[in-house]
Order: sequence, then C-alpha cells, then structure tokens
Amino acid sequence: MEKLEVIGSKKLKGNIKISGSKNASLPILAATLISTKKIKIQNLPIVKDIQTMIFLLRSLGSNIKLSKNNNSIKIDNSKNIKTYAPYSLVKTMRAGILVLGPLLARFGKAKVSLPGGCAIGARPVDVHLKALSKLGVKYKIINGYIYANAPNGLMGNIIKFSKISVGATENLIIAATLANGKTILKNCAIEPEIKDLINFLRKMGCKINWIGKRTIRIIGNRDLKKINYQVMFDRIEAGTYMIASALTAGNLRITNIVPKVINTEINILKKIGTKIKIKSNEIIVIGSKKVKCTKIKTSPYPGFPTDLQAQLMVLLCKANGRSEITENIFENRFMHVAELNRMGAKIKVSGNKAIIEGNINFNSAELMATDLRASVSLILASLSAKGKSIINRIYHLDRGYERIEKKLQKVGANIKRNSK
Repeated sequence: MEKLEVIGSKKLKGNIKISGSKNASLPILAATLISTKKIKIQNLPIVKDIQTMIFLLRSLGSNIKLSKNNNSIKIDNSKNIKTYAPYSLVKTMRAGILVLGPLLARFGKAKVSLPGGCAIGARPVDVHLKALSKLGVKYKIINGYIYANAPNGLMGNIIKFSKISVGATENLIIAATLANGKTILKNCAIEPEIKDLINFLRKMGCKINWIGKRTIRIIGNRDLKKINYQVMFDRIEAGTYMIASALTAGNLRITNIVPKVINTEINILKKIGTKIKIKSNEIIVIGSKKVKCTKIKTSPYPGFPTDLQAQLMVLLCKANGRSEITENIFENRFMHVAELNRMGAKIKVSGNKAIIEGNINFNSAELMATDLRASVSLILASLSAKGKSIINRIYHLDRGYERIEKKLQKVGANIKRNSK
C-alpha cells in the first residue's frame, strides 16, 4: 500500500498553480445526464473522486472521451442511458447520490445506492429525498438502495430545505431544470461550487435565477444546448497551500484563483499574522514565525469552510496561546486530533469543540490518515516537524488533491511517494 515520506523543517518557496475544483466538477459531471447534447468540460482535477464519477457515468451509458492530459472530457449522453447506479461505484464517494436528481428529471425513475465516502459523520440523504418528494418523487429504501420514481414526471413546487445542505441544493437544482413549471428553492447553500453548477446549467440553456440570498427560481426547460465549460478553481486546495506557506514561514505565489472567492480564508490568515498580497488571479502568501491564537467556527459559505478545519488546526498549534475551533458542519470531524497529539500537539476535544494549546514543535512520526482533509493535515504537520514522518492510507488524499507531492516538491518540500 502506498505511503508518503516527509522530511520536515523546510520553508516552502515558489509558485503553485491551483487545479480545478473537485467539489464543483462532481455535480457538473452528474448534471450532464439531463442533456442529449454533446458537452465538453475543461479544468477537471486529476483526482480519484473524478475518476470514480467518470466510471459511474460510463456504467450508466455515458460516452466519455478523455483528453491526453486527463483534465478535459467530452460527454455524449444521447443514447442508452441506464437508471441504475450500483453500490460498487457509489460506495466510495458521497457525490454518487448526485446522479439521482438528473436521472429522475430525465427518465422519471432511478435506482441509486446509498453513498459512501469519508467516515465523518452521518451526512444523511434525508434532506435530498424529502425535497425530491415535493417535486412528485415517490421513493423507498430497500437493502441499501434508493428506489425512486415520478410516475407523472417531476412537477415544480416551492421547497424550503430543512437545513442548509450543499448536496441537496445541487440535486434539487439539477432535478428542477427539467421539471414541469416553476420551482422555488429556499434556504439553499450558496457555496461557490453551487454558483459554478448554476453557471454551467445556464450556459446549457436552463432557466435559473437567484431571487434572494438563499432563494433560487427554476423554470423547467428541455430545450438544451451543446456547450464547452471550464470548471472553477479548487478553493480548498488553495486554502491548504496558503496554510502550508504560513506554517513553514514560506513564500508561495498561488495562481489560477479568484481571490474574492476565498476572502474569509484570506482574512483569517491575515488576522493570525500571515502576510498576503492580493492580485487579480493570484495571491502571494508569506508566513510569519509569530502566529496569533484565535477562535474559529466552521459554517456554510461565506463562513470558514469545514474542509479547511483540520489544516488550520495544525497552524494554530504554532500560535502564541490557546485557540478554539468549533465544528458546526459535520460530526466526528476531529479524527486527525489523535495523530496530531502523537506528534506533540496539545489538543483536547469536547463535543464539537477543539481546544488547541499553542507554542508546540511537532515531532516526526508514523501516521495513519482517516479521511481526505485529515490526511492533508498530517502532511502539513510533517512539513513542520523535524525528522522523517511516514503517512499511511494516502488513498484518502488521492480522492481530492491532484499530485500533491509533486506540487510540494516544486516549492522545496522533501516529500516522496513510496509504494513498498
């Protein structure tokens, strides 16, 4: 099984180009199922979750051609599309559930396995199913599968989500694009990846408008167009490398981004002592040896993202006092704490709150990744530690970070992949 070996205490210096967004690409790929026209998608990240979604689409009958460098694809969903998404593909990532909405919209029926992915809490699909039922979907769950159908087709309705859910918002937006009549979605998630999905669907010919901060109006329309679309940058990858520069007192130019999208992350890093120079499509992040303690709460966009919580925690271990992180999005998302404590961190968890004592120096260690973002936090801690650390179970990492060791090597990190 592959592992990463990291020898720490190196300042990172140079340029890192940010890849396309995994979390934007996945719903966009799923959304192609509503169309019979040819679609080209560019700037896809070369990560495991994207490969899994492509396998899933192919299993449904999509005709997909990958470019030589694998970061753009051509999709033709005009013929022989099936409505069954098997457990073998959906089990490895949560985004598999996103084929449910488009299959119901186009064909009026679907059999989709309950999803898998990182072990970070329940992440129930109830919000998706209850909302879809208001569009006329009838469903039952048998032996781990969702059996859903809309005998009379999907019908527009007014739907208020019981809680803000990125996945449910995406599923309902896609489903409502082909529904009869008008759909109003209230209490929607407003993450940039959702706005990217809407931009994609609009370019295809879907009639979607924001009519309030968290309210979307969709008029059903089946007259769709052939399109070419470029996916937005990965803001979580950008935030991860920003923190890496801050942690190692480095100097990184982070390119291929839109800085205003990550304004919250920029402001928090500035607040705790990091110098950041902002340009039109790049930022320069200069780390400081003095990190200030702070209190952070994860929350839906535009708040601080849960997907950067573990990475920021590593940086706060270096702060000049006690910091707090409150995790408001997912339960069970402090699984990295035990491994960080093995490296010398002093972190106590109580419920959804972590207390981080600062002024510590990380020790090298052999480590075990538990989920995608936890695995990258262990890389960050290892970059700061003295000596060689080994990180096992890096298949989690490969789900969401494109060639992370190659990008880090280019800016001075002593890191290598070992398959022995």
